[in-house]
This record gives sequence, structure tokens and C-alpha cells, in this order.
Amino acid sequence: MRVGAIDCGTNSIRLLVADVDGYHLDEVVRDMTVVRLGEGVDRTGAFSQAALDRTFAACDAYAATIEDLGVKRLRFVATSASRDVSNREAFIDGVRARLGIAPEVISGAEEAGLSFRGAVEGLPVDRVAMPTLVVDIGGGSTEFVLGDRGLTIDVEAAVSVNIGCVRMTERHLHGDPPSPQEIARVEADVAAALDEAAAAVPLDRARSLVGVAGTVTTLVALIHGLPVYDPAQIHGREATLAQIDEVTERLLVMPRAERAELPVMHPGRVDVIGGGALVLRAIMRRTGLPVIASETDILDGVARVLAEHSA
Repeated sequence: MRVGAIDCGTNSIRLLVADVDGYHLDEVVRDMTVVRLGEGVDRTGAFSQAALDRTFAACDAYAATIEDLGVKRLRFVATSASRDVSNREAFIDGVRARLGIAPEVISGAEEAGLSFRGAVEGLPVDRVAMPTLVVDIGGGSTEFVLGDRGLTIDVEAAVSVNIGCVRMTERHLHGDPPSPQEIARVEADVAAALDEAAAAVPLDRARSLVGVAGTVTTLVALIHGLPVYDPAQIHGREATLAQIDEVTERLLVMPRAERAELPVMHPGRVDVIGGGALVLRAIMRRTGLPVIASETDILDGVARVLAEHSA
């Protein structure tokens, strides 16, 4: 079954086209476009027209790819920034006009569950101790899900909290580079959010930590000194807290121009990588675990569920 999955978050929109046969997922196309849909939402409570235009342009490109590749079933999930904005209908109508389906503005709990499935089913069984905590650091929110992988996926608890690389950057990190006071304000916000997460998900029960999305994978690529961003070289790589500490401190004292020159840095992540690194570091300090980077994530979870429901 050839399926298509689209995930639209605060910072980026992503497409996966895959052939799914039972437990096997064969990737055909995986693409990501930074559209900053959530730009300014924390302040205004609405999507800007410029952000909508960028997102709809990406949808037009994805529609062409989906048609060319003969996708049989398609699902579009929208997360975080799309949940509470005042002009959500303009976003939904624009996507439907271009792709023929309405985006599903899923709950934080469903988002976390799909992320867990996508992340852990893409990693070797012997690399990930159970129960596993999967964290998905997005632009506007971070999902935490604790679960087990046996014959089936057993999700014990999940929660979404409003800390993400774009939200923290827009709210606090205004200097180039940011000041110690700005960094401290991010750390205070993240600490409060982690208290909220820990009230819903027993973080101390986790025996391993898996991180998905661009913040984690970019930091791991930097730590391991990759000359270019290569998902095959990043997937399954581990980073210790000491390594994350070092790369976070290095990024936070770099001006924007220096960050933009880093060979693994996507242009759309240059402005927000510091905020994301602070979120990841705080999570690792709280759990005491190294992080394993996964290049498979919510898109893979959506594709697997879509294929199952189509069988």
C-alpha cells in the first residue's frame, strides 16, 4: 500500500511517501520545508497571511509529488500552532483546496502516540531499553510519551507542553547572540513545563531516551562532526549530556552568521536552534539519560496507521 503522510507543525511542513507491507516501511520520498506557520502566533493568536502563503506554496508542491507517485491514501496532521489560532478555518480551507483533504488538528496526546510509534519502530530493538521516553521537540510544543515495545506498542502515558524551539526563541531569545538573562528566562520556562510534563508522565521510569525532529538530529550531527546533514549517519546515534552541554554552550555564544555557516544547519533552523538546544538539555538533565536520535518520527507513525486502516 503506497501511502502519503503530511505533518504540519509550527516551524516546518513535511511529507513522507512510503510503501508499507506489514511491519516493513519502504521510504519513497521524505521532504521537509520550513514555512514558519507559527510565526508570531504566540503574540497575536492568529496565523499571518505571509505564513499561510508559505504553507500553501509547500502544499502545492506536495500535491504534485503525491499525484506523480500514485499515492493511494493520504493523511495530513497539523499540530501545536494549529490548535488554538483564531483563523484556523483559513488554514483548513486552504489545505483542502490544494490537497483534497482537510488537515486533522490532532490532540497533543495523539501526536505523542504517533511520534512514539514512528520513532521506536525505526530503531533496532537491542539499542532501546524499555520503557522508553520519546520526546518530540517541535516549534511550538514538545511531546513526551513513555511506552513499551513488545509484540505491540504499549503507550503508558503521554503529554504535550507548550515549549518548542520557535516559541522559546520568539518569547525570549532576541539578542545576537542571546544574553545570559534571555537564556535564563528560557530555562525557567522550560523547567516549569517539565514539572507539568512530569505530573502526567513518570519521566523517572524511563530506561532510555529517544529524541526526534530537527533540533535533536541537528545537534547530534554537530556533535559527531558530520560534514553534511546525512540522515543515515544520524539515525540511531547517541549523545551524552556532556556533549549536549558543550554544543549548546557553543551555539548560544555564536552570532547568527556563524550558525548559518555550520554545514549541517538547515537555513530554517539557524534562528531557533539555540532555543531547541535549551529544551533538549533541560530534558536530559531531568532524566539523567543520553539521547538517541531517530530520523523516523510522527510521519512514519501516521504512514503505518494509515496502511493498517486501509488493509
